[in-house]
Amino acid sequence: MTRLTHLDKRGAAQMVDVSGKSDTQRVAVAQGHVVMARPTLALAVAGEAKKGDVFGAARIAGIMAAKKTHELVPLCHPLALSHVAVDVEPDESLPGVRVRAQVSVTGKTGVEMEALTAVSVACLTIYDMLKAADRAMRIEGVELLEKHGGKSGAWRRETAERA
Repeated sequence: MTRLTHLDKRGAAQMVDVSGKSDTQRVAVAQGHVVMARPTLALAVAGEAKKGDVFGAARIAGIMAAKKTHELVPLCHPLALSHVAVDVEPDESLPGVRVRAQVSVTGKTGVEMEALTAVSVACLTIYDMLKAADRAMRIEGVELLEKHGGKSGAWRRETAERA
């Protein structure tokens, strides 16, 4: 196992020094979903949730969360993100809502945590906006799908699962 970069030689937590790294284009994509009862999904799709537009609010919450990741997750670097896209789509096969986030930056460190935070907060927002109708909803499958850029190069979940 490789040494954990967020721990010093004594095992104390530290923010990684990235000052010597080159700025490169970095992209991360994450996903997750909220499973719910079919009538709850129908309520969201029809735009009839008491709190308003579930999908719009989740998209905005995910974007805001990506930008604030360094305030939420200890030891994350504050990043000037170039792009954040959060897609929120109903899926009858779950039934529920699928969330996908893509985050980009030109910088010295990756944006995996920002993409995962965007998905997590978007899913939490969906739950919050629909909990009056369905407290049994579940947030599942929050995971990194891929990342590109930096010294470690590209990584895709499908490739990693086959290895």
